[in-house]
Amino acid sequence: MYHELRKAGTSRIDVAFRGPIGQFQLDAAFNVPAAGMTAIFGPSGCGKTTVVRCIAGLQQLPGHCVVNGESWQDASVFRPPHRRSIGYVFQEASLFPHLSVRRNLLYGAPRAPLDPGRQVIAFDEVVSLLGLEALLERAPHHLSGGERQRVAIGRALLSQPRLLLMDEPLSALDQVARAEILPFLEKLHERLAMPAFYISHDMAEIEQLADHLVLMNAGKVIATGPLHDLQSDPDLPLARTREAAVSFDAIVESYEPADALVTLRVDGSRIMVPAKPRTAGARQRLRIAASDVSLARAAPAASSILNILPARIVSSSPAGPGERLVVVALGAEGNGPRLLSRITHRSWASLALTDGMAIFAQVKGVSLISGPSGAAG
Repeated sequence: MYHELRKAGTSRIDVAFRGPIGQFQLDAAFNVPAAGMTAIFGPSGCGKTTVVRCIAGLQQLPGHCVVNGESWQDASVFRPPHRRSIGYVFQEASLFPHLSVRRNLLYGAPRAPLDPGRQVIAFDEVVSLLGLEALLERAPHHLSGGERQRVAIGRALLSQPRLLLMDEPLSALDQVARAEILPFLEKLHERLAMPAFYISHDMAEIEQLADHLVLMNAGKVIATGPLHDLQSDPDLPLARTREAAVSFDAIVESYEPADALVTLRVDGSRIMVPAKPRTAGARQRLRIAASDVSLARAAPAASSILNILPARIVSSSPAGPGERLVVVALGAEGNGPRLLSRITHRSWASLALTDGMAIFAQVKGVSLISGPSGAAG
């Protein structure tokens, strides 16, 4: 199955690459918005890095690559990497050991003037976004792994690319260093307009950062679209795992300091989560696991669960011995974000649930996975 979302009038990145890589056969094609962060996700060896290397021009396979209407590769054109205006961040930072952080950052800066009207990313802006102010005069060997990778990202940005490519930039870091660098990647995502591809086999990173998702397996693209749409699609493997969850953005409506509760607004619902203070109007990404959602025909009279939300059943299907995977859409009319719920066949039958039915989704836990540090609630 191949899912694709196209929006008329929006800038796009359209790629297709087909051909053998040793014993491996790649046949990958997708079309995504030229905005926000697109994650490429799949198991190790599925072809993620090969696709990005082809986009960069570092590897050549038959196909095409069109970025914002500009052809980088087709049947008659192949632009070499230095003419593709990309910033590439590898798994290892690979800084120049004899240069200071400042000189590493400036190494890739364009020597020639940029096209008139081209957005320029300023040195001071990159330093501030990545928290590098105190590191500028240090040598690379005096930096931690997370600091080195932040410098590598800054160097890529200061090359003034039209497209940023990040190939598992956190995979070489330990858990502490990953936790250190993720907030900086969030800030880049929020503040910079340039499109980016982010390769990872870690869904937790993708849930935190990505707007769009390209799902790969065995050299093929099996789905592409908004992250939430692919997570909540019962025909795709993401929804079928024991760790299945959906993530989506909400708007902070209010904060109650007495109870340390933040109220967030999404289409059709309001969701409360225990958390540190949030600013009203701020955007916040939520994560809700299928295992934390139960269903009820009527709202309970008394419950310790804060979020008992009107919803409608979209679909249901078998999900292993004695279980069903149920997709529900929040809101009395079912016009809000979709959640997953994994319940038993017995529960489905005893409640006489059916597709399209109005029900209540009892959400036992909500994780805040972007913005200021938040905990499950």
